[in-house]
Amino acid sequence: FVTHTCTQEAMTVAVIRGVPTVPVKNLNGSSPVHPALAGITGILMSAAGLPVCLTRPPKLVLHPPPVSRSELKPIPGISNTCRKTSKKQVKKGKTPEEVVRKYMQKVRQPPEEDCTICMERLTAPSGYRCAQGQPAIKSDLVGKLLNCGHIYHVQCLVAMYNNGNKDGSLQCPTCKMIYGVKTGTQPPGKMEYHIIPHSLPGHPDCKTIRIIYNIPPGIQGPEHPNPGKSFTARGFPRHCYLPDNEKGRKVLKLLLVAWDRRLIFTIGTSSTTGESDTVIWNEVHHKTEFGSNLTGHGYPDPNYLDNVLAELHAQGITEDSLKEKE
Repeated sequence: FVTHTCTQEAMTVAVIRGVPTVPVKNLNGSSPVHPALAGITGILMSAAGLPVCLTRPPKLVLHPPPVSRSELKPIPGISNTCRKTSKKQVKKGKTPEEVVRKYMQKVRQPPEEDCTICMERLTAPSGYRCAQGQPAIKSDLVGKLLNCGHIYHVQCLVAMYNNGNKDGSLQCPTCKMIYGVKTGTQPPGKMEYHIIPHSLPGHPDCKTIRIIYNIPPGIQGPEHPNPGKSFTARGFPRHCYLPDNEKGRKVLKLLLVAWDRRLIFTIGTSSTTGESDTVIWNEVHHKTEFGSNLTGHGYPDPNYLDNVLAELHAQGITEDSLKEKE
């Protein structure tokens, strides 16, 4: 069996064709760990009948080269270079029942199907009761959502609305169609955006849009999981990147709408650390690696812009949202 170990000079030339590459840190350093690691790797691969070439792992590149303030340029077609959000303003007016009735019509003869919210038959009463202090709703009242046509107990939809953000919008639990303008629970913060004179991998023909999100720790409001309790904000400011081309600018404009609607971040439990009551991303993926893609959060990624447009669409943010702002 043959085990190939490449020197630092050998790493600059092509790896032997057909020989698996095993990245090993500190291959040429003074660490006492690397000789043992290299030896064990060679033994295991050789035992399997495979030659191996030990190389250095790719380098994580999170940030671009230093950029002076004078090199930062505004983005054509987008006013200002900073956007802030404040605390949520409480909306007054319509009751939960009025909101639900706005987006549905009564069904006089319900089909012999289950309500997918309470899992009771639509021909039977709802499995939910009216919240205390709210006007009573007939438990057997059934309605059909106007655009998508899905059918539920009215009382079930009211219960679902009361369990959400109560922002005057309604989202079909079956097809996720949004009725009204969906808003989120993002804490107060700042979003900066500008052009930097560097290109992203896969986009050599244009410069880069850099977005900087900054949210400080604070106290949870009534719309958050634990009102009155403090929340943490790890890893801020967070730097994200888009190519400065037509589609990249379109994504930025829609991200600005998402920011204004408080949909970029939320407060919850971190999927990476398990920490609760902390600021986390809210289902709209961002690219946080500038010059590599080792974590899947960088470039090149030819499908990213289309994917994030689809994620924004799922939050009710489309090109029509830009026309509404105008």
